[in-house]
Amino acid sequence: MVQIVPIAEIPAAAVERLLDAAFGADRHGRTAYRIREGMAALPALSFAALEDGTLVGTIQCWPIAFDADDGHDSPLVMVGPVAVSPERQDIGIGRLLIHHALDAADSSGQDALMLIGDPDYYGRFFGFTADRTAGWRVPGPVERHRLLARGAAVPTGSGLLAPRTTIDA
Repeated sequence: MVQIVPIAEIPAAAVERLLDAAFGADRHGRTAYRIREGMAALPALSFAALEDGTLVGTIQCWPIAFDADDGHDSPLVMVGPVAVSPERQDIGIGRLLIHHALDAADSSGQDALMLIGDPDYYGRFFGFTADRTAGWRVPGPVERHRLLARGAAVPTGSGLLAPRTTIDA
């Protein structure tokens, strides 16, 4: 049975080992890391999955901002990475973690979430779309159709995704 706990209960080194196993040690150069560079994950929205006391998955959510070209900046929560131990993938642990994080975000009033991911998967199961992200810029390469958002407060228009300097969550 999988138990979901706050990620703060897990040693940071164990989380890093899991992320390396799931994504490779070169993951730090990816665009998603650059968007949230220098920020700490939001503890209330970041979780770990344990199976018989062993770490098998994590999800982290990050404070970022949409720095709009028109000056109307908006706070966002960046969802991910979602990491599952390679030997425990494809059995629903990732989906369980995402549901848990989205439920926590909904409960805390976070209504502007974004991620970089597979539009078919994240759209079908979690309601993320690229409908409002066409004008968004990111600090690195991205496949436009993978830049997804969810929530009534998701901004539209042109602007840059960047770390958020003030945090209210």
